[in-house]
Amino acid sequence: MSDQLTLGDVLLDIQAGKSFQTAEVLARPDELGVLKVSAVTWSDFQPDEAKALHGEYIPDVSHRVQKGDLLISRANTKEFVGAVVLVDRDYPFRLLSDKTLRLVIDEGRASKEYLLFALRAPKARRHIEHYATGTSDSMRNIAQGVISSVPIDLPTLPDQCRTAARLKAQLTEVECARQAAIAQRDGADALLAAIYREAFAKVVPVAVPPTFDDPPPGWQWSKLTEVARLESGHTPSRSRPDWWGGDVSWISLTEIRALDGQWVDSTQLRTNAAGIANSAARILPRGTVCYSRTASVGFVAIMGAPMATSQDFANWVCGDALDPEFLMHALIRARKELRDLAIGATHKTIYMPTLESFHVCAPEIDAQRRIIRELKQRLAAASSLRAALDAQQAELAMLPQRLLAQAFEN
Repeated sequence: MSDQLTLGDVLLDIQAGKSFQTAEVLARPDELGVLKVSAVTWSDFQPDEAKALHGEYIPDVSHRVQKGDLLISRANTKEFVGAVVLVDRDYPFRLLSDKTLRLVIDEGRASKEYLLFALRAPKARRHIEHYATGTSDSMRNIAQGVISSVPIDLPTLPDQCRTAARLKAQLTEVECARQAAIAQRDGADALLAAIYREAFAKVVPVAVPPTFDDPPPGWQWSKLTEVARLESGHTPSRSRPDWWGGDVSWISLTEIRALDGQWVDSTQLRTNAAGIANSAARILPRGTVCYSRTASVGFVAIMGAPMATSQDFANWVCGDALDPEFLMHALIRARKELRDLAIGATHKTIYMPTLESFHVCAPEIDAQRRIIRELKQRLAAASSLRAALDAQQAELAMLPQRLLAQAFEN
């Protein structure tokens, strides 16, 4: 038998921390630290997510995190506001902030372990997200009255304990499966990297002087600008809407992650003849290799039709000695090393003088095309495996909420 109550019916108190002065560094384990909102999410309690306490202060005992504390975050993003954790042991060097509340429970009526899961269940989440206040998803707040009014089902204590034990076992199995899926996905990524290493004969095929690997037999290093014409892009004025929405595809950073490693036949963002005529942008031919050089550095695609790009790209129009697909995949193979060439404090950029110094290691053109045919076949098989593993991870990510809904909404 289960009674429909609210959390307030089993609350003895809601205890808040305070707004301590903190340094902008994380606290050491043996140093007093004030919990950040990231200490209370959907995983276990994260004691390392705490800022060092600034100045000399002996906090009240009630502000220290203790074993058995049921903590709830009163302020966070929409996804995490109202998140709850159950603390596994005493943490005498960790202090509640004013954004972290301790729920003091009448343990004669309710099990903390049961409430941990009940407050994570979809019904409770809908209530919390509905009544959370704030003008943006970046920071939402819930009042103590909202917390007290969260609806809960309250069966007998023995039934609560059985439900909590069952859910704990089920969610532990899900987490084990999730970790195994992550390991499999990492293995698929390692396989992909190995395929690229083998295809390019264990050479990093795009580099700048003087760091060149020894070329395999039949391969040679060439300055990239000697076998391909380097072009930059440009952005027509955003203040002229009449220059946008036309019939000229325009590759930008907005789309390049989704286009990485592909031929691009069209883009969502489009300019027109007037936009091209009134800017430094140029329509480049089919087969142009486009490499993002700023912010999202290192993503690469090939134009499947004549189009333009923003100034965030270096574009190579390949000559007769260099196959565009070979160059694209060579840049992907060298992605990590080339990203190390980017400079900048906020947004990393590979500047044009560096791009002009790129060298490419390649065999003759027929061998390039044979290498790419074999590479694409192996990549297709590896991509299918990665897609299956991604689908598995997505399914496992949704399973906890399904289990909680089944336990608390039937």
